[in-house]
Amino acid sequence: MDLGLLLLRLAVGLLIAGHGVQKVSHRLGGHGIEGGAAEFRGDGFRGGQLTAAAAGFGQITAGLMLMAGALTPLASTIAAGVMTVAITVKWHNGLWVQNDGYEYPLVLITVPATLTLTGPGRWSVDRAIGLLPWAPWWTVAAVGLGACSGLVTRALLGRSEIRS
Repeated sequence: MDLGLLLLRLAVGLLIAGHGVQKVSHRLGGHGIEGGAAEFRGDGFRGGQLTAAAAGFGQITAGLMLMAGALTPLASTIAAGVMTVAITVKWHNGLWVQNDGYEYPLVLITVPATLTLTGPGRWSVDRAIGLLPWAPWWTVAAVGLGACSGLVTRALLGRSEIRS
C-alpha cells in the first residue's frame, strides 16, 4: 500500500507541478509568464501576469508538496483552489476532456483529496515528522477551502465577458 501511495503522489505531484511550470516558464512546452497571462485573459480573467504567476507557483508548490507527502491537506487545498478555477473555465464544455471539459481538473482535485483522506503513506514527510494520521474532516476542510478560494478568485478576477 505504501508503495502505491508513493507512486500516486509522485505521478500526480509531477503532473500538477509540471502544469505550473508551463504557466510561468518556457519549460515543458510552456509559453512563459506572458503566455500564461494571455491564457488567463483569454479565459476571462483580469490580472495578467500576477494571475498566471499565482496559479503557476501554486501548482508548483502543491505538486512538490504532494510528491514529498508534506502537509498533504495544505497541498490538497492549493490544488483544489487552482483546479476549481480551471473547472469554472471549462464547465460550459461539459465533463469530458476531448471537448475541453473539466474531467482532468476534477481528477487533480480528487487525487490530492484522497491522499489527504488516506494519508500520504509511510514514505512521506508527514509520517517522518509525526503528523499522521489526518482526521477525516481534514479532507472536507482542505477541499472545501480550496474550492471556495477558487470560486472567490473567479468572482474577483473574472470579467463579465468570457470567451466560449
